[in-house]
Amino acid sequence: MNTNAQGTKEMVRAKYAEIAQQDQTTNASSCCGSGGCSTEVYNIMTDDYSGLKGYNPDADLGLGCGLPTQFAGIKAGDTVLDLGSGAGNDCFVARHETGEDGRVIGVDFTPEMIAKAKANAAKLGYQNVEFRQGDIEALPLTSNIVDVVVSNCVLNLVPDKRKAFREVLRVLKPGGHFSMSDVVLRGEIPAKLKESAEMYAGCVAGALPENEYLGIIHDLGFENVTIQKRKPIIVPDDILAKYISAEEIAAYKASAAGTFSITVSATKPTEGCCAPNAEGTAKVKVATGEECGCDPKSGCC
Repeated sequence: MNTNAQGTKEMVRAKYAEIAQQDQTTNASSCCGSGGCSTEVYNIMTDDYSGLKGYNPDADLGLGCGLPTQFAGIKAGDTVLDLGSGAGNDCFVARHETGEDGRVIGVDFTPEMIAKAKANAAKLGYQNVEFRQGDIEALPLTSNIVDVVVSNCVLNLVPDKRKAFREVLRVLKPGGHFSMSDVVLRGEIPAKLKESAEMYAGCVAGALPENEYLGIIHDLGFENVTIQKRKPIIVPDDILAKYISAEEIAAYKASAAGTFSITVSATKPTEGCCAPNAEGTAKVKVATGEECGCDPKSGCC
């Protein structure tokens, strides 16, 4: 791993360890959990989970930018994986959908979050919800065991998003799918925002352009790529002013660049590592056999 990527991970880990140990009132005044941002940003970034069955307020730290579990199509008996599971919010909503016969696995790389999630699961008495500490770029799961992957405002924090999506491809069963909410960009945001640690942990500076984000998903061979929801994220001037000048704020707004929350879904091909070529006339290999559900020794395509 390059030093920049490792430094980014350590910065994000430290920020989210701090959040895990804060009370909910403090978290509610943060910018996607970055701390120090205004309540206005929090209200714009976060969607309301309280209407979803299975919701547990003790597990809601207000760190998301969408409602991926609402769109995930989870069925009774499914095995569900939540990437960046935090205090367990999406896991507990998913558990309501998958029922006692299903299984829910949360993965987070912050020990403090894992401890908080395990404590919440113990209070609820859930036996089929587990939390594992691990890196999204190298998931602590065997291949081809998950029916549905969900994630909320997490992949944009991962330095190597292609590697993370390749891991999603690996752990999904052929025909399985994901629903993820993330922050993406249209146009260029100012360099000083990209360089800010606080804005990175606040889910803005680490975001990719939308076409690049979706391009990774397509390139890896996922099918049925669909934007399930899109909403703009407006960072108020008083927050922008902490990083860029008034003139730079005006130029940024005039540029028509923007930050958006999207919830996107896609399906792992039932053929495993095969996907249509650009012309749609043949199948081509997009990953190794083990990653995509084929016998590792098979040609697959």
